[in-house]
Amino acid sequence: MMITGSHFNYYVVCKRKLWLFSNGITMEHNSDLVTQGNIIHENAYPQRSERYSELEIANIKIDYYDSKRKIIHEVKKSIKEHESHLWQLKYYMYVLEKAGIMNVRGILEYPKERRTEEVYLSKLDISRLKEIEQEIPRIIEGECPPVITHNKCKKCSYYDFCFSGEKN
Repeated sequence: MMITGSHFNYYVVCKRKLWLFSNGITMEHNSDLVTQGNIIHENAYPQRSERYSELEIANIKIDYYDSKRKIIHEVKKSIKEHESHLWQLKYYMYVLEKAGIMNVRGILEYPKERRTEEVYLSKLDISRLKEIEQEIPRIIEGECPPVITHNKCKKCSYYDFCFSGEKN
């Protein structure tokens, strides 16, 4: 199984979302929030595509990679899912390290909030990434996890799917 950055992101956000996405049930195309995020990603740094390259390696696609300074730039819409963004970026850094590109740094960027954060990969992070790499296939191959009830669910692209027929 090819694990992507989205798998890591969804693993942190919601195991059910991970399972649904991985089993071919995609709802992002119906989400206004996803569309807004894509617009921010494409328009926040218009000169960036001239300076940085897109990098596809193994099972990941990095939109903005500064190969001279070995920095991955990850642009996100909102800091609300910071933890999932952090692990997605660390996974990208880990994949590059496994490919022999050492000492890669990451920068999480939230242009709408005018916030950036430098991200580094520690040995403890690598250990946790390896654990998650083992857990993701088990979740995907198992039964669909139950619905969670969390405030963040209301803004999720899978909300209608998960809560159709449910009483709040």
